[in-house]
Amino acid sequence: MKEKKLKYTLISVASIAAFLSVWYLVTDVFHIFPSSTFPSPVKVAQAFIRKLTVKTPDGGTLATHLAASLKVALYGYLLGIGIGVPLGILMGWFRKVDLIVKPIFDLVRPIPPVGWIPLMILWLGIGMRAKATVIFVSAVTPSIINAYTGIKQTNSVHIWVARTFGAKSLETLIKVGIPSALPMIFAGLKVSLGASWMALVAAEMLASTEGLGYMIQMNRMVGKADNIMVGMITIGLVGAMLTWILEKLENKLVKGGRTK
Repeated sequence: MKEKKLKYTLISVASIAAFLSVWYLVTDVFHIFPSSTFPSPVKVAQAFIRKLTVKTPDGGTLATHLAASLKVALYGYLLGIGIGVPLGILMGWFRKVDLIVKPIFDLVRPIPPVGWIPLMILWLGIGMRAKATVIFVSAVTPSIINAYTGIKQTNSVHIWVARTFGAKSLETLIKVGIPSALPMIFAGLKVSLGASWMALVAAEMLASTEGLGYMIQMNRMVGKADNIMVGMITIGLVGAMLTWILEKLENKLVKGGRTK
């Protein structure tokens, strides 16, 4: 098992090294693209180090923008899954809740999260509340869908056995329905995380005074492609790290579709 894990790690490292090598050859060796629009990995790395302490031209260091984005993203995300997962579970288990909520949810679900941005700006301005609300909308939809689907896929035989032994509906939900739905719930949490992160960057690009999206937009206006790529890479790294944390949590709670 350890050898297999080491093999996969080496393959991942090799793929990243190959990507960086091709990037370096295209930019610094063959000069296929001008460095002003497509900087080399060396220049991006230098810009990354510089941006740790330099505030120009967007008024903040990389840490300042990252902290602002994480604060809003986690606030909206946690609120979204905190409401979405329980609501999806209740919709999937209780017929009356499904009949009441599903028509409204089906009406709102097709609206893309970025479509809410103009309305949120009109209602809440360009502060944290507006961005957090957009992220909430992004996170709540996938979490509802996956929790709902996971509950609906609960094995009817398991439900029958639980009720045969005298379990009430709520007890059956807690001991049978939710454990069997955990893989789908965690899949929804991951999708919600990606959607939230993308919605945040879009919201910050359109209306914000700080954050990674704002940083990217300001550097685009002054033609600083290296800083733009620093922002993009930071978004990718943080998103990957948050997904990794979710996967570790899933591995501790779920095994073969059942709780450990």
